Amino acid sequence: MPFIRTTTTARIEKNTADLIAKAYGQAITLIKGKTEAGLMLSFDGERTMYLGGSDEPCAMVEVQVYGKGDPADYENLTAEITRILSGAFGLSPSRVYVRYEEVFHWGCGGHNF
Repeated sequence: MPFIRTTTTARIEKNTADLIAKAYGQAITLIKGKTEAGLMLSFDGERTMYLGGSDEPCAMVEVQVYGKGDPADYENLTAEITRILSGAFGLSPSRVYVRYEEVFHWGCGGHNF
């Protein structure tokens, strides 16, 4: 039941969102036990953002996962998300931030897990 929210200064065209969604679907499997089947995504483009006092293009990615993850898996997913967004939008890897949140109470389909 992972959820990935991507916020960026870049304009996100539908075809680009589709490509990123497909890439994220493959990338989420870098976290043990996670699959594309339960992955929810949200894209928020053309946002005014500053990093280090600069408004150069950047992105903030928030990844929520149900349960506890392995830090090595997070490291691998961070590298892959950075690669995906750098390729899609030409962002400098140093301007792509990824934040993880482990969630221990999650509801879906009218039930809590």
